Amino acid sequence: MPAEAGTKDAPRTIRYGLIGVGNMGQEHIRNLTLIPGSEVVALADPFPASRAEALRQLGSPAAEYASHTEMLASEELDALVISTPNDTHWAILKDVFAGGQNLPILVEKPLCHSLEDCDALERAAASYPAPIWVAMEYRYMPPVQAMLEPVRNGDLGQVRMFSLTEHRQPFLDKVGQWNRFNERTGGTLVEKACHFFDLMHYVLDQEPVRIYASGSADVNHQNESYDGRTPDIIDNAYVVVDFEGGTRAMFELSMFAEGSEFQEHLSVVGDQGKVECFVPVAPQHWPGHEDVPAEVLLSPRSPIGPTRTQVHVDPTVLGAGAHHGSTYYEHLGFRRAVLGEGPVEVTVQDGLRAVRMGLAAEQSAREGKAVDL
Repeated sequence: MPAEAGTKDAPRTIRYGLIGVGNMGQEHIRNLTLIPGSEVVALADPFPASRAEALRQLGSPAAEYASHTEMLASEELDALVISTPNDTHWAILKDVFAGGQNLPILVEKPLCHSLEDCDALERAAASYPAPIWVAMEYRYMPPVQAMLEPVRNGDLGQVRMFSLTEHRQPFLDKVGQWNRFNERTGGTLVEKACHFFDLMHYVLDQEPVRIYASGSADVNHQNESYDGRTPDIIDNAYVVVDFEGGTRAMFELSMFAEGSEFQEHLSVVGDQGKVECFVPVAPQHWPGHEDVPAEVLLSPRSPIGPTRTQVHVDPTVLGAGAHHGSTYYEHLGFRRAVLGEGPVEVTVQDGLRAVRMGLAAEQSAREGKAVDL
């Protein structure tokens, strides 16, 4: 069923079905409730407790299903949001592709978790006629967008270096603790770092050619056991990426640094200047931290004298998720794509590139040598 036609005073209504309503699915719900013309009409998740909490946060009735296949067979929808564990994305997408409804899809990162799935998904998605948007929320953080302005305007001259740091809390508890094992996530440098590999390409607009990574499991989850198995995901790493134009990027990750005031620090350096972006820890993870604004610092080489700008986000938008307002802005873009009013801004190719970079980084960290892409 096509989205209802809007009027001069009311936006067109998009009927959403959500597949997976755990932590991230609930963040999507909270943000969709802020966007006029968005109606979440169906939820699919095998865990009743997740569905119950999602309905509570939605605050309005929605059909419940234990499986996405039941929902797809029963509901008339305008768009899908998929936010299930990493290793289920490709299987769900296959079912959606085969269903014949040709629904626009927003699918959470990482798009898949193995090279085999990447290749299969790439072939299948090439003939899918509706928009597929990969949820790379970090692109849409307002301070990241503000940082990009001097890059795009040429204020830095020719960009040569890009460094990205995330110092954060350990992985959150998820249903069945699926995020504790490489076989389900693809590894930390897929699950977590795909955001940053996507940002590297997004900012530099060049293709990666080589990756070297050093990482280990040193602090987190070492005393945990699930069915007799200890988690095997790494919790800290350095990753260096060479790009085709000679530009380099570096990513630094610590998953045991939740005492940091700023969770993300990005720095782009050109031959004429530098711009930095500082993103504070989400208030949900540090109560009482709500009033710390994001900052962007522009530092030209000449005349020397940095300019610091605070980047404020509407408190309602900020409180709707743990990604500094980005999920809200991402959904505005996806809505435009669903309605045919704008392009898909984060494509399947973008999502696959980030996964392949992450898998290469995981391989490099295991083998102790650079991996060519």
